[in-house]
Amino acid sequence: MNPINVHGVRLEVTHIPGDVSLPPLVFLHEGLGSVSLWTQRGQCWPEALCRATGRAGWLYSRRGYGQSDPVADVRGTPRMQGFWHIGRHEPDYMHREALEVLPALLEALGIERPVLVGHSDGATIALLHAAAHPVEACAVLAPHVFVEDVSVQAIERAREAYLQAPDDPTGLRQRLARHHRDVDNAFWQWNDVWLSAAFRAYNIERECARIRCPLLLVQGENDEYGTMAQLQAIQRAAPHARTHALADCGHSPHRDQPQALTGLLMPFVTNHAS
Repeated sequence: MNPINVHGVRLEVTHIPGDVSLPPLVFLHEGLGSVSLWTQRGQCWPEALCRATGRAGWLYSRRGYGQSDPVADVRGTPRMQGFWHIGRHEPDYMHREALEVLPALLEALGIERPVLVGHSDGATIALLHAAAHPVEACAVLAPHVFVEDVSVQAIERAREAYLQAPDDPTGLRQRLARHHRDVDNAFWQWNDVWLSAAFRAYNIERECARIRCPLLLVQGENDEYGTMAQLQAIQRAAPHARTHALADCGHSPHRDQPQALTGLLMPFVTNHAS
């Protein structure tokens, strides 16, 4: 695990070895995720997928997450500081990650046409990047293309849980603190923007219509943060997309149904990204 410097900010990056002749998998984490949060109960799902497909893989923590450098003044006035946006996130924060930060990181890693695998916020970032940049294929887990009431309600509950008993080792804040160098930086950059009035109008259906690469959409049937309407919206915009619903699965298919998810992605990657 080594940090990569992107315009003066260090981002936590981990490499999974694999066949260098094949396009690598690049994993994009959720709104409270990080490199380490891809691993649950000692099992790293990205490693399992890389083994199953023979691919190399790259995981990184976005700024303010995991061991990456924090976002300066994360709850302050939104503004630019050179290349980077600092202060409170604005509704275009996932566009900035997809269209500015991710291309700069891929260039630093020497990756030209990755296979993107994104979860939640990371899935939205993957869709936005695939709409504007060449990729071999794109697989998204529980993406957000517009804001649903169920999402806002779940995020409000997360805020209540985070603020309740902040020093309790079993509470949300302390559980997240095991994975983030600055847990408040990680939590508030996500929670504040999602609960802002300006974010309710967020919608990327138009961008999804520009995606031409092979596209796989996966949603848990019991997802507490979104409904199948998200996948239906993407498929209307990009009719070539393949859609799968996973039973007995919540917002995180790679945690709830890792084997079933690997079974879906292995042939998709093998057939469409060779």
